[in-house]
Amino acid sequence: MARSRAADYSDKRQAILDQAARLFADIGYQQTSMAEIASACGVSKALLYHYYKGKEDILFDVIGGHLEELCAVVKEADDPSLPVEDRLYALVMAILESYQNADAEHTVQISALRVLPDEKKKVLHAMERELVSYFAVTLSDIDPAFAPPSPLLKPLTMSLFGMLNWNYLWFNPDGPMSREDYARMASQLIVRGAKSLIA
Repeated sequence: MARSRAADYSDKRQAILDQAARLFADIGYQQTSMAEIASACGVSKALLYHYYKGKEDILFDVIGGHLEELCAVVKEADDPSLPVEDRLYALVMAILESYQNADAEHTVQISALRVLPDEKKKVLHAMERELVSYFAVTLSDIDPAFAPPSPLLKPLTMSLFGMLNWNYLWFNPDGPMSREDYARMASQLIVRGAKSLIA
């Protein structure tokens, strides 16, 4: 008979992912051992293996869970009825709000996804493409010049992600600019800058 899972099984797995993400971000994925993850979680190594068979599976779930959350909040925020600049602002604001409590997960996505085997990378890259597609669709509405198969759309979209993905390194929530202010600035720079390219 299969062993039944405890009622708090999902909560304990999430606690493992949270601690592992911090370790992977702070000291690096390759330098982190299962024993260190177990210690950070306050559990035995044997118990850790009850939840995860290895470090690779933990890494996959850290990044996968982060991307799932980003896709979900961006999908919920997307409103095609809005003017393009307002629609983009809503998407940017949604992703910046999600980033604010996920510095470790975001760092791990950027730095460690590449170490996973190809079959797992493919899954995560597909999730990344889904996330990017919400922004690309919005940006393609700026002007027909940016609609697919325009060679301008990808550089424009990835330029925006360059602004967003590194925000966590310098942004100070207690500084003179709020997240809302930065989201509005980033949206305006991208939309109005794009329009100026074809003016």
